[in-house]
Amino acid sequence: MNDTQWQALRAVIRGEKVTPLPVAFIIDSPWLPNWAGMTILDYYTSEERWLAANLKAIEDFPECIFLPGFWSEYGMCTEPSAFGAKCLFYDNEFPFAEKLIESADDIERLAKPDPRRDGLLPFVIKRLKHSLPRIEAAGHSVRFAVSRGPLNIASFLMGTTDFLMEMKVNPDKIHRLLRLITDFTADWLAYQRECFPTIDGVLLLDDIVGFIGEEDYREFAQPYLRELFTGLGVSVRFFHNDSPCRASAPHLHDTGINLYNMGIDVTLKDLQSWTDGKVVLMGNVPPRDVLAAGTPADVERAVEEQLRSLLDTRRILFSCGGGMPPNAPTENIRALVSTVMRDAA
Repeated sequence: MNDTQWQALRAVIRGEKVTPLPVAFIIDSPWLPNWAGMTILDYYTSEERWLAANLKAIEDFPECIFLPGFWSEYGMCTEPSAFGAKCLFYDNEFPFAEKLIESADDIERLAKPDPRRDGLLPFVIKRLKHSLPRIEAAGHSVRFAVSRGPLNIASFLMGTTDFLMEMKVNPDKIHRLLRLITDFTADWLAYQRECFPTIDGVLLLDDIVGFIGEEDYREFAQPYLRELFTGLGVSVRFFHNDSPCRASAPHLHDTGINLYNMGIDVTLKDLQSWTDGKVVLMGNVPPRDVLAAGTPADVERAVEEQLRSLLDTRRILFSCGGGMPPNAPTENIRALVSTVMRDAA
């Protein structure tokens, strides 16, 4: 993200009117590799190809804010690998981390990983360090420390069904697991900032938050998320959860979140009400059915419909619901950008 985009993002978070209305997308390995003409495994294993794909995105769409920007990641394997999870990689499919906790009793044997040496985390850092001169030469900086959230990591270590069941059956053990993961994640975020002093934002991604009710959110999610969002003292505190959010949305601001990327099960207008207008909302054109599978005209209609529904476009970043979907074509992305810039100017 360049300085102009960073300042525009911070202005939106402050509630200022930014013209034209910014367009932003989360971009990572589900979309970037194939769009840039390579396989997913090529993207993960070649620093040069990873960098080329990210540079192509900022060159082809200079009007877009890409978040977190030059995301160094290995899909869902990144954080679970540090705990020792077996990671399965395929040439052109998403990687997967196998669970390593077979019962709640196994939680006691887990130790906190060291982000400087464990799993894929040192490779994440080295890729960014090796690429940093060319990133900066393109006018961009590393702005975000990034991690999957505590419930998301726990669901990979245990399996989603077992994790959610044990939340009710063995809440004390689940708190022990979430405490361990949160402490590790805090170390991981702090290490990223230590390596890249330009970081002034945190991005956490945790779709499991949408699988629990309000009471469980306040007990099992909010305290740990709040620690992570507020621990570094950064100005942009960005949360991605594109599963249902009715239970958590009223508490996002109190969790320390000031930027939220949602799914398509809720309207921007409803979220403005549920968050009392205190959180920047990033979304929510349907990613699969419209942005990826629709026509440019479909995208244009979806954007126009959302714009008509909003009385106030402050604290709005137009995007798709969730991250950029696989197979989203260039012409549809351009249609979203041009419609927002035309109609929201």
